[in-house]
Amino acid sequence: MRNRSLLFRLTLMLLFFSCAAAPNRRAVPIIPNPAPVEVPTEQAAVPEVPAGTEPPSPVKQASLPETMVMTTRAERTLREAANIAVPPKREIDRFVPPPLPPRLSWPIRGKGRAAPEKMAAYLSGINRHVQRTFVEELAQIYVEEAAVEGINHDVAFAQMCLETGYLRYGGIVTPDMNNFCGLGAFGTGQYTERFPNPRIGVRAQIQHLKAYATDEPLQQKLVDPRNRYVRYGSAPTIAGLAGTWATDPDYAQKIISILEHLYTTGNR
Repeated sequence: MRNRSLLFRLTLMLLFFSCAAAPNRRAVPIIPNPAPVEVPTEQAAVPEVPAGTEPPSPVKQASLPETMVMTTRAERTLREAANIAVPPKREIDRFVPPPLPPRLSWPIRGKGRAAPEKMAAYLSGINRHVQRTFVEELAQIYVEEAAVEGINHDVAFAQMCLETGYLRYGGIVTPDMNNFCGLGAFGTGQYTERFPNPRIGVRAQIQHLKAYATDEPLQQKLVDPRNRYVRYGSAPTIAGLAGTWATDPDYAQKIISILEHLYTTGNR
């Protein structure tokens, strides 16, 4: 009996120490993948549309196909470039000079279109007896003097061609007067203005044209003796010279005809 009790105690002790020496192992339960949870989303409120009116059309938003996954910036750039429409090629715009104003409305002020060489060639082609060097110098004077006062030198030169008969003269005005626009020439036997040289004669004509075209002051000393008789600014266009500068009703038409021949063919 005593031996059994001792044996029982030894067995209990062995069991105790064997349990204490073994590691503490715990079973880890395997948790399956959780099912996706659907989160309810709030829908935007749709505004009420009054009766009798059409609802606004929905805005279309661009979307990519589900099979295309944009992973890099380069891919996005290529995708955007592919959706951009290429504009059609256009022809290079060619310079087109501005058209001439309608007849009789050509302004007296402004810049001329003809070069001095073309002006001289035009006059010399009509009057072959005039000295070519003198015509070239005269054309250059017209360009310079008109630029000072802001007058179209083409208009002044065409007026000179009309008044002097392309430097043929033949009336009460003679070449030695340097009067290129008939200032003071009202008839045979009456007083006609004279000027000391061609430049002063052209300057007087330019100043007289400016008096008709505008009421602005002159840029140079007054040499036009008949400037005070003009109603300043009364004829800003060539049409206003008919019946004022000259009594001929076709005076403006004749100047414009000379201008057209000068611009187009360079010959009369």
